[in-house]
Amino acid sequence: MISGVHVMRARNVLYFTQDEEDLANLLIRIGLKRNVARVLVYLAHNPEATSREIERGTDLRQPEVSLAMASMIDLGWVSNREIKAENKGRPVKIYRLSRPISEITDALEREKREQANSQLSLIQQIRRYIQ
Repeated sequence: MISGVHVMRARNVLYFTQDEEDLANLLIRIGLKRNVARVLVYLAHNPEATSREIERGTDLRQPEVSLAMASMIDLGWVSNREIKAENKGRPVKIYRLSRPISEITDALEREKREQANSQLSLIQQIRRYIQ
């Protein structure tokens, strides 16, 4: 559970729990892309993670994680910082949610309510034409 009521799995376990799978599937059912839903759930349960950790933990490929990150950064859900790599390679980006998961859920709810209200308004307009 996101509320932190249950103990999180160790960081080196490379799979979603059933609760995390269920949550990701619910997010997909309300319209989030699969990769965004899985990364969101992963980051909700892990305060910070590298792209590689996210790939392993979500069972997504690097391009899928990159696309999810770009989308989530655009939405203001995720931020990142860079740390120097242990060798002389490129810096490593560390990702984290920039807003609490409850605020992200609130934003999703507002968006879905607006969409539903818009659709209902269109139905009312249709009714005016067919009466």
